[in-house]
Amino acid sequence: MSIAPPTIIADIARQHAAERPQEIAVVFEDVPTTYGELDRRASQVANGLIAAGLKPQSRVAHLDKSNGVFFELLYGCAKSNTVMVSVNWRLAAPEIAHIINDAEAEILFVGEEYFPVVEKIRDELKSVRTIVAFSGAYPAFESFARWRDRQSAVDPMLPIDPDDVAVQFYTSGTTGLPKGAQITNANLLELLPTWTPTWHMGPGVANIVVLPMFHIGGAGWALAGTYAGCTNYVMRDVVPLQILKTIEERRIEVLLLVPAIILFLVQTPQIHETDLSSLKIIIYGAAPIPADLLRQALKIFPCGFQQVYGATETTGAITLLPPEDHDPNDPKKLLSCGYAQKNVELRIVGDDGKDCAPNQVGEIAVRSKQVMKGYWKLPDATARSMRDGWYLTGDAGYLDEKGYLYIYDRVKDMVVSGGENIYPAEVESALFGHPAIADVAVIGVPDERWGEAVKAIVVRKPGAEVTPAELIAWARERIAGYKLPKSVDFVDALPRNPTGKILKRELREPYWQGKERRVN
Repeated sequence: MSIAPPTIIADIARQHAAERPQEIAVVFEDVPTTYGELDRRASQVANGLIAAGLKPQSRVAHLDKSNGVFFELLYGCAKSNTVMVSVNWRLAAPEIAHIINDAEAEILFVGEEYFPVVEKIRDELKSVRTIVAFSGAYPAFESFARWRDRQSAVDPMLPIDPDDVAVQFYTSGTTGLPKGAQITNANLLELLPTWTPTWHMGPGVANIVVLPMFHIGGAGWALAGTYAGCTNYVMRDVVPLQILKTIEERRIEVLLLVPAIILFLVQTPQIHETDLSSLKIIIYGAAPIPADLLRQALKIFPCGFQQVYGATETTGAITLLPPEDHDPNDPKKLLSCGYAQKNVELRIVGDDGKDCAPNQVGEIAVRSKQVMKGYWKLPDATARSMRDGWYLTGDAGYLDEKGYLYIYDRVKDMVVSGGENIYPAEVESALFGHPAIADVAVIGVPDERWGEAVKAIVVRKPGAEVTPAELIAWARERIAGYKLPKSVDFVDALPRNPTGKILKRELREPYWQGKERRVN
């Protein structure tokens, strides 16, 4: 008898437990968890949350790097119809307190590494009634294992509506306080059946989960892996050598990376000694990738590449650039993030609110059942970003005549120089191919004549020597003159967030102190 496709997230764990209870769901630090064990422990977590007095749609906070018990908590929240809120562990203590308070979380699960942070803000947490620690070594908090294991393993089987919120991700807050994007069961289950076959996921397929769980790329990929029945190898930190070792030893077939991790991997000398033959496909996205970096990766990895584009608010991927479009001899196509996927509509909107013509840059808008329910307790922000059924992404790009999407950058990162719009990703891509460059970021800095001027901030390869004039001359052969950097600074490393995105705001701040920067 066939089992109906899941309509709520909790059914993913239930169905795999019924169909493949002995197959491995998660491996963390060489400790495996079967699908049967995952389902049973998720029921215990759900019963613990219910016993703690959490009502349906109450928020549950999680503060820790990736580990195996995250999956138990994720599916436990799903079974109890509570909302999982994973907090960015790289934030400062006051920022962490703000998110937990804003979510009105009633219970907090925390990893040992973050005990000092929680102790520091404990008295400021307004709604938290219970703190549970993923370690029994801290007497001030309850041990997760003891808390979980005293609960019943009988599935609570609560009634859950597909439109109930399942997870709440907080945006990075680069333009203000972080906003909680509410992602429903229906949002997630619009995405998962469409994408997992495209990503070559299926029962027993070896998959790496490496991005942080407070990000849609981490938690969403973890959900996709368990939805498909993969064996999911969870990595706590991004360590290039460890990723390569895991690919070789565990015969990894699929993985999701961001461009920064691809850069770190291709720059790791041991990659040339690593057996990568098990790989079937590498999915990548979350930031623009320089064409030259992509060409390097295509030469090194013996597998197909698929680029995806999406946002937290769209429950992740909405476009796909498949392997057959990754032709190293087609430089223009390599810059695309592909075409809209099933049940996804795309528009490019100009400053006047009208649709742009093909190849004309504007703001990317999307309409899909994947688009979030809205921002938590922020109706005005929701109304600004979601108009007439369309979500305005804040990303600048264009569609070509064939419907392929090209992304330039975040609208707020655009440089406006002398009335011309200049997109840093395009300049970065032009510079990246220089043999002396290991990493590069482009920002706008104040300029009395032009309003803003383009500045390149460059990390040189070890032992490489290159002057600003040489880099500007290199770029002059590849992009229009008005887009060229007017200056170049050299640094040892670029600041990045846990998903690898360059923190442009941190780079801009020293130049804009005391000055007002206006963006479209």
